[in-house]
Amino acid sequence: MATDSESIGSPGLPMLPTTVIGSYAYPSWLWTALEEMRQGKYGETDIVEALGDAVRIAILDQQEAGLDIINDGEMRRWHVFQTWYKRLSGLEPLEPLRKVGFYGHDSSVRYRPMVRLAAPRGLGIVEEFLYLKAHTQKPMKVTCTGPLTMTMPIELGNVYKDRIELAAEVAHVINAELRALVAAGASFIQIDEPSYALLPGSMNEWVEVFNAAIDGVKAKIALHICFGSLGGRPGGKRSYKWMLPQILDARADQFVLEFASRELQELELCKEFAARAEVGVGIVDVKSFYVETPEEIAERLREALGFASPEKLYVNPDCGFFHLPRGIAYQKMKNMVEGTRLVRREIGAA
Repeated sequence: MATDSESIGSPGLPMLPTTVIGSYAYPSWLWTALEEMRQGKYGETDIVEALGDAVRIAILDQQEAGLDIINDGEMRRWHVFQTWYKRLSGLEPLEPLRKVGFYGHDSSVRYRPMVRLAAPRGLGIVEEFLYLKAHTQKPMKVTCTGPLTMTMPIELGNVYKDRIELAAEVAHVINAELRALVAAGASFIQIDEPSYALLPGSMNEWVEVFNAAIDGVKAKIALHICFGSLGGRPGGKRSYKWMLPQILDARADQFVLEFASRELQELELCKEFAARAEVGVGIVDVKSFYVETPEEIAERLREALGFASPEKLYVNPDCGFFHLPRGIAYQKMKNMVEGTRLVRREIGAA
């Protein structure tokens, strides 16, 4: 966790920095390539080349849209984090719970722990970061699924007494990965936890697991809490109010929150979050194909500034762009940047 002086203000960045959450829309050819990979028609070199090209496209789109902080679009991760389970030892794969209908969180392969989990080769995020670092000069943000969300497809079996114990084990795996990221040069890391509204447990337990995952990690840490993407339908109460004040005990430098898809409901809670840390305010709706104009983005941002100073706000979408067509995702990013620039000029921060 960064010091207070490091977390307040962003050296080298403009006021109201713009960024994304993580996943980016796949280019159309990548869907075809992934199907070919699943059929065994791609060799290892072919796979490395195709996924590398996809990352470079994500970088290019973000840079051309004008974002201040970019990431690799999570292009190497199927459905945000599904590929990571292949790197965890001690898991037995199980059949999906549902195979018919729209693909959702219950359509993926499930797992049962046979022994306590470990990741001898790491989760692969360090390699993703190094590739991103080699292909951009822009400020970067690295994303990592949080320990609670990582347990979603894992049944308890006979190894762990409850999901909190399982999440605590995963937190140790994540902590090792985050420390390795910092050693590789990462300075801004976001932990994604949409499952606070889904899985059993108490907020105090979840915060304790989160804090264990980031313990000793010398970087700016953001905690992203949302209610699902376009494909990941909300499975719990779409509210932050019940999480307060316990969520503020999470040792994050920034809380990244969803507001656009909820018509700015609970935007006033930015005041409470901003009293404790920075706020990444979600003002672009990734659950809608409607492309907000720059003026609409600017109006949402002005409302957010009624509850937090510009020094405390980052500007981002609600969640990742994975389920959106690439053209729509790109235009939403571009308009978010243009709308933010309108507000910067109004407050004399252009």
